[in-house]
Amino acid sequence: MAASRASQISVYVLLGLLILALGGFGVTNFGGSVSSVARVGDAEIDVDTYARSLQRRIAEFGANSGRNLTISQARAIGIDRLVLAELVGEAALENETRRIGLSVGDGVVRERVLSTPAFGGVDGSFDRDAYEFALDRVGLSVRDYEERVRADAAAELLSLAVVGGVTVPDAGLNAVLSHLAEARTFDWAVLEAGDSELPQRNPTKAELEAYHAANPGEFTAPEARLLTYAWIVPDMLVDSVEVPEDEIRGLYEDRIGDYVFPERRLVERLVFGSMSEASAAKAALDAGERTFVELVEARDLTLEDIDLGAVTMDDLHSAAAQAVFALAEAGVAGPLESALGPAVYRVNGILSAQETPYSEVRDVLRAEKAEDRARRRIGDMIEEVEDLLAGGATLEELADETALTLGSISLGPDDDEGIAAYEEFRFAAAAAGEGDFPEVGELSDGGIFALRLDGLVPESIRPFDQVEDLARERWTAAEARALSESLAADLVANLEPGQTLSDKDIDAFAEGPLTRDAT
Repeated sequence: MAASRASQISVYVLLGLLILALGGFGVTNFGGSVSSVARVGDAEIDVDTYARSLQRRIAEFGANSGRNLTISQARAIGIDRLVLAELVGEAALENETRRIGLSVGDGVVRERVLSTPAFGGVDGSFDRDAYEFALDRVGLSVRDYEERVRADAAAELLSLAVVGGVTVPDAGLNAVLSHLAEARTFDWAVLEAGDSELPQRNPTKAELEAYHAANPGEFTAPEARLLTYAWIVPDMLVDSVEVPEDEIRGLYEDRIGDYVFPERRLVERLVFGSMSEASAAKAALDAGERTFVELVEARDLTLEDIDLGAVTMDDLHSAAAQAVFALAEAGVAGPLESALGPAVYRVNGILSAQETPYSEVRDVLRAEKAEDRARRRIGDMIEEVEDLLAGGATLEELADETALTLGSISLGPDDDEGIAAYEEFRFAAAAAGEGDFPEVGELSDGGIFALRLDGLVPESIRPFDQVEDLARERWTAAEARALSESLAADLVANLEPGQTLSDKDIDAFAEGPLTRDAT
């Protein structure tokens, strides 16, 4: 009875936390000048935390999928909602720990900080400088981070205490396991509108207008933010930056290995135990009694084992270098002494010496040097721009008094050109409120910007005459989908018991057995 009652109490606590999370979420939003994206009781999810979590999730997705996502693409697949849901759950636990006064001591915080691999030095032990540097890179102070660690540890205690008191009945456990372990075999086929006997027709204008009216969501322009901004990036200064010729020449000399390649040869080296063995092998090769591959296999080796790759004269033993590079074409040299003993060398190809003259790469090197100087010049501007903004200068005055360029944009979620291509700008634009004081932000390529929110354009349905081509495209796609769905429904309806899709002379694919979590 006591265990049952404890389980019931634990369930009630979980339900209470869920109610708190749902009740707190939605109290705030992304508009206005607030600094948080959501609040659960007294626990606040600030914009910086949300931005860091979102960036981390997008980076993880890119590492796993091999492609980089824009913010709009991340929103389209729901990464932003997933991140927010996780943060709301964490905030619910944090709020409850505060309410009941649950916390952990300094010893726990210290142990967690010291055991974090990212804060380790060269020898793997905790490094204070590495710790502070890592936090500074993500915009956190030591105090804020350690308070975050303390809150997370307390939330874990609460979570374990609640979940630890819940026991699952055997019947429920078996039902879940059976559900997860169930496997099925099936076949499937792709049906397209072109497979239908009914021809696809062209829509009338009236049909397109009706589709536009019936599907407003497909033609709704999202909310846009009207922004004025002043910015400067290195590309704006590159042409005006002076770079001394000796610096460009010096960069070429520093990278001479990238532009001057001596003659190289693709070489394989087969080493023998003695000079007599090597001589006998070479004689058999010259007489045509054995091939080079047979000589390699006789020594229980593969061609990969003896491959030296593309080598220069300096890469070979001095006794072998002259003979190998004396060959006018691909062939075999030896036997010759090598660092590993007597060897026969086979040359498979000759790569001629190459040199890219300074004149061909000067402009590229000059642009690189100029861009580096431009970044440093922009870095020197930050203090001046901050002082002007602090003194009450408008963005228009800022553009008049500095090298920054003034611009404006109606920024929607799918915009990714010009300054909108910078993730830092989009995050700052999303957090800006009307009347906010412009602040200097830094861009990933070394540029800087400041912005002002001038107003919001609410989402609205675009008139038919502006989206007629899109309506035609969507109507045609919907018509094709309807035809293919009708074709599929007829096919399924006409399947006899025991028949498969392949029995209907359809190119079908057999799958399984697959469990529910299979891809």
